[in-house]
Amino acid sequence: MSRKIAITGMGIISSIGNNVEENFVSLKTGKHGISDIEMFETRHAGALKTGEIKWSNEELVRKLQLPEDNNITRTSLLGMIAAKEAIESAGISDLNEYKTGLISSTSVGGMDITEKYFYSYEDFPEKQKYIDAHDAGTSSLAIADYLGLKGIVTTISTACSSAANAIMMGAKLIKNGVLDRVIVGGTDSLSKFTLNGFNTLMILTDSYNTPFDNDRKGLNLGEAAAFIILESDEVVKKENKKVLAYLSGYGNANDAHHQTASSENGQGAFLAMEQALKISGLEKKDIDYINVHGTATPNNDLSEGIAMIRIFGEGNVPEFSSTKAFTGHTLAAAAGIEAVYSILAMQHGVIFPNLNFKTKMEEFDLTPVTELKEKDIHHVLSNSFGFGGNCSTLIFSKS
Repeated sequence: MSRKIAITGMGIISSIGNNVEENFVSLKTGKHGISDIEMFETRHAGALKTGEIKWSNEELVRKLQLPEDNNITRTSLLGMIAAKEAIESAGISDLNEYKTGLISSTSVGGMDITEKYFYSYEDFPEKQKYIDAHDAGTSSLAIADYLGLKGIVTTISTACSSAANAIMMGAKLIKNGVLDRVIVGGTDSLSKFTLNGFNTLMILTDSYNTPFDNDRKGLNLGEAAAFIILESDEVVKKENKKVLAYLSGYGNANDAHHQTASSENGQGAFLAMEQALKISGLEKKDIDYINVHGTATPNNDLSEGIAMIRIFGEGNVPEFSSTKAFTGHTLAAAAGIEAVYSILAMQHGVIFPNLNFKTKMEEFDLTPVTELKEKDIHHVLSNSFGFGGNCSTLIFSKS
């Protein structure tokens, strides 16, 4: 049964803002959030930059009015902030009035807290409670408990496409009548494990990331959380809800090319975009803006660029930009925050700039939008590609 999937609320916290409005102001004014590491101990402090949220865990706990003695991870705390804003944005007063679920995504899970106490577990048994918070799903349960949600709760962890797949799954649950309303998105905090892991892969830059630039050297990791509220057409009509946008298309594919690298011909990205366009019923020419995955790694940007040319044709690729130069790559949260940015682009009729770009890549004739540009935008295609070849594409529409 085909049902329209309305987006009625959104919430976000990232290195460029602690809510939707602050994020929009930063995007509009070109204010990035890439900085030196201050909020956790690492030997890379001063050498590597990240998209760090400058609120401590203690400050987050106070803002959320939680008990000080807890084992709640930073990943969970960030998710609570964003999910709460999304629910308030959607004007939801009774979360359990309709069949409501939460599909959250994460890569880091509770690593930030388990690695902090790792060497003291054996000598201090009372600290073993922090191990319980390690699982990825624990963050989703903590968010649901904070919100008072009684419905379905599940977790998706497909690396950097996780939040896109959470959004996609939420849409399918509504379309099939399983749920009436779903809170979907993702949350990830910074941790030593991910920082050291990406550094070992040699895909981190020692400066600011430069998506789609010929001289790009790698990504900056970031932390963030973002959730959007999906509601069925029936609920929207019954409650006379204001609709921010619609999720009109989605696609997921896996080219199984490599554990971490994208395929040279962008096959996974190509298939995901192709499927999303097919589900949306839109023509290629209908896409007004692409929020590219654009991690600023040599492999990803080349692969994604090739895939876009394969889909749209040489010289016909829509205007595009990567917002990761603002926030860093926020892993499982990336598609969540970029869903919010895609909706903001449509609401305000602007394309956000691809910061730090200087030189066009020599492999193809593609140049991102580098200055804030006003444009009437009806359909945004947003890409998110993960390790293991897991590629996902979402299409957001005004109507």
